[in-house]
Amino acid sequence: MSWSCSLIFLLVLFTSLSVFVNAQFDYRDALTKSIIFLEAQRSGKLPPNHRPPWRGDSALDDGIEVGVDLVGGYYDAGDNVKYGFPMAFTVTTLAWAAYFYEVELKAAGEMNHVLEGVRWGTDYFLKASTQRNRLFVQVGDPVKDHECWVRPENMKTSRKVLEINQNRPGTEIAAETAAALAASSLVFRKTDPAYAGILLNSAIKLFDFANEHRGTFDGECPFYCSYSGYHDELLWGATWLYIATKKPIYLKYIQEESTTAVVYEFSWDLKYAGAQVLLSQLFWEGQKEFQTFQQQADGYICSVLPESPYHQVFMTPGGLVHFRDGANLQYVTATAFLFSVYSDLLGRYNKQVTCGDKHFTNVQLMDFAKKQMDYILGNNPLKRSMMVGFGKNPPVQAHHRGASVPVMAPTKDVNCGMSFAYWYNVDKPNPNELTGAILGGPDKADKFIDSRVNSSYTEPCTYVNSLAVGVLAKLAKPNAKVI
Repeated sequence: MSWSCSLIFLLVLFTSLSVFVNAQFDYRDALTKSIIFLEAQRSGKLPPNHRPPWRGDSALDDGIEVGVDLVGGYYDAGDNVKYGFPMAFTVTTLAWAAYFYEVELKAAGEMNHVLEGVRWGTDYFLKASTQRNRLFVQVGDPVKDHECWVRPENMKTSRKVLEINQNRPGTEIAAETAAALAASSLVFRKTDPAYAGILLNSAIKLFDFANEHRGTFDGECPFYCSYSGYHDELLWGATWLYIATKKPIYLKYIQEESTTAVVYEFSWDLKYAGAQVLLSQLFWEGQKEFQTFQQQADGYICSVLPESPYHQVFMTPGGLVHFRDGANLQYVTATAFLFSVYSDLLGRYNKQVTCGDKHFTNVQLMDFAKKQMDYILGNNPLKRSMMVGFGKNPPVQAHHRGASVPVMAPTKDVNCGMSFAYWYNVDKPNPNELTGAILGGPDKADKFIDSRVNSSYTEPCTYVNSLAVGVLAKLAKPNAKVI
């Protein structure tokens, strides 16, 4: 074999190995399935193109007791309650993925599905916010709901409605819903400008309500208590509104009235890091007034990266970021998404992150994001997937009513007292595959129990998947710059 042929052979081998490393998992399949899970969480009258075959129409009378149409929206997790706070965060982050990774989602053939998912949420929010200074924020009684293990198609439990208004404010929820509508207006601006305008007008009114009538709403406790307060949501909402409108009023709020801080977490309760990443892009585009936010975004990165001297986040022996036992993978997908976006911004503007005496490139940030996602998809000490219906030995006992209860006629009455014996306390796979659901995930020792009754390991949440969509879209693109 000649030297030139040997060189060509080695180059081909190296290229093949590089492709193998980059394509360790079928990220496109994971992306598709991640979106299908969000479809399985839909409430209301389902469209003809609905993909999970075991789901049917549900909660078609929501809002009737207050004389408002509140049909639609999403169930947040494995129960049948619609919580406005996490639903809004789900829609905001899904819209952000559509906005930032438009090219990648189109390349994967998933952009229309993502837009449909965003619109399923925004249509609901528009109905929930028709009156000024009034927002309906919850449908369903969580106490009664947790006393009955039943599919939403067959539930007979209370669908009581909670609202916030000027006498009972809820700044976090109003500002997060404003963020969701503002972010969504950006992704519909090309395809449906009239709808985008409606979303933006509603977002403006909701932000005014959030800002002018301040107060924390505790009605969604103990399930969704805002421990971080509402200042992060106000900054988050103002940031999305500034991006969507470029109006000086939001610039003034961000510069003069907002509160910000260096944090190491991004979640449905804590939005500072997300706003800082968004404002970093504007800073690098020339708006020098956002320098502090860009420095704080760097601070977020430095607080999370294990190699950083300022690292604060616990890492499991298997290399997973671990914030809390119980649905920890929500923090993993959130971390991966922010690292992915910030990596792209660093590459676009030829920047690095400096943490003390260490410097980190966009490639290193994306490598960290990829490792977090790869852990979820199967590159972990257990060598098993944490996504239902994907990869090697995926979980089969998701803590989820709809998936674990067999399909039955909508008129079938379920005995709540016996429902747990029939379908909850049964050690066997769910009869309906909750395709694409990223479950709660392992504990800090990388231990995972695929058991329906162990909800901290096996309960899915919409915002776990919405945060996975963008980074999976990037990883699915053939020329994604990962190592």
